[in-house]
Amino acid sequence: MELCVALDLPTFEANINLARSLRHKNIWLKVGLRSYIRDGEKIVSEIKEINPNFKVFLDLKIYDIPNTMADAAESMANLGVDMFNVHASSGKVAMREVMSRVSGLKKPPLVLAVTALTSFDEENFELVYGDSIDKKVNQFAKDAYESGLGGVVCSVLESKMIKSNIDENFITLTPGIRLNSDSDDQKRVATVEFAKEQNSDIIVVGRPIYNSKEPLKVVEEIIKRMQ
Repeated sequence: MELCVALDLPTFEANINLARSLRHKNIWLKVGLRSYIRDGEKIVSEIKEINPNFKVFLDLKIYDIPNTMADAAESMANLGVDMFNVHASSGKVAMREVMSRVSGLKKPPLVLAVTALTSFDEENFELVYGDSIDKKVNQFAKDAYESGLGGVVCSVLESKMIKSNIDENFITLTPGIRLNSDSDDQKRVATVEFAKEQNSDIIVVGRPIYNSKEPLKVVEEIIKRMQ
């Protein structure tokens, strides 16, 4: 299991200071939609300057027509990021187009497909997608696997199911990880220990780290719990 720290703070300086405080750790750093819209590619380059071994996850959840998605995928890959994601609901044609565009690059990034956002509960998910979370997540994961992607973004609650139904080596990245059972605006959350039990490959932790006065200590505690 690997740790990915979400850089979701309100300013570029705050995010970079957090990255600097963690510069000696072998971790992923997630750059999300707000941070990338505000700060652009400079946040990616700055992270790599702090520690070239930091792995950057560009979390933009791309969803568009296939050619536009492929263009965006190539542009993201050229930023030097190590991982990015697309929406599985964009369909197999779009996901295959993305993989066709990036797979021939010298250092292709890992591409994941978003299945069901962790903000969804069962009732509201069915209103949008017309089926249960489990059924659609399985379908989306299968579509992503057959399209050549490296894994999926899912809740911890679906991680073991996906690996059982698809492939044990198919990567599951699970957001909404907490040190306790608090859920705030995310519905399908879990602790580090439960994520480990569910065979999550990469856990994303944000607020428990960046809201702490001592984020390095929290990261060290999480890494200890992961072992």
